[in-house]
Amino acid sequence: KKLSEEIVEQIQARISDGQLKPGERIPSERELASVLGVSRPSVREAIMMLEAMGMLESRQGGGTYVRSLTESPLGSPLAEMIEKDPKLLNDLMEVRIGLECWSASLAASRATDEDIKKIGSYLDEMRHSVKDGWDPKVDSQFHYAIATATHNTMQLHILNTVHGLFVATIEVALHRFYSSQPKYMEILLGQHQAIYDNIADRNPDGARNAMADHLQWVQEKLPRILQEAAA
Repeated sequence: KKLSEEIVEQIQARISDGQLKPGERIPSERELASVLGVSRPSVREAIMMLEAMGMLESRQGGGTYVRSLTESPLGSPLAEMIEKDPKLLNDLMEVRIGLECWSASLAASRATDEDIKKIGSYLDEMRHSVKDGWDPKVDSQFHYAIATATHNTMQLHILNTVHGLFVATIEVALHRFYSSQPKYMEILLGQHQAIYDNIADRNPDGARNAMADHLQWVQEKLPRILQEAAA
């Protein structure tokens, strides 16, 4: 095997076991060369191979990031279809409910103290940012931290794709809708607090139910959110 192929296998292993997560920036060429004990040209060649395979992507502004293992060329057309068809958005929400409720249950069973601390830090960010309106980015990070706490690599990648599709199609509308309804922000904060509390208490059933209550509440608001987005 060429050295670059061995490096590819090592990076693939780190992606598959969750050491490198979807959306996460990988170390620089210099850092990887140092950690792996190889030359920078070999690392550069390996990164190019992984980009060609669709596992990594270079982004504007610098840096190379891990792509979701479940991403495909269908992602963009699917997002466009969802934007035009409210029923598809509701279908996507149903998928999200199923995945994220299970994710919350697994997190309550498997989360490390560090995982719980991370989830709590995003809850604190939510609490501090409420006065400026609901922040969809922090909301996404909270849910993503729960997915990470499942310690299930495929769960993490699949959820990343589903949640990414949801955010891509409705993020602006969600922000505008929630920010125009202060009472909703307090409800959302309470729902996220309940999810966190049950995970921190190691209560899988409670975490699953709290996540279901939150996502079903969002689902009920979807018609109004879409109506306001179209206005």
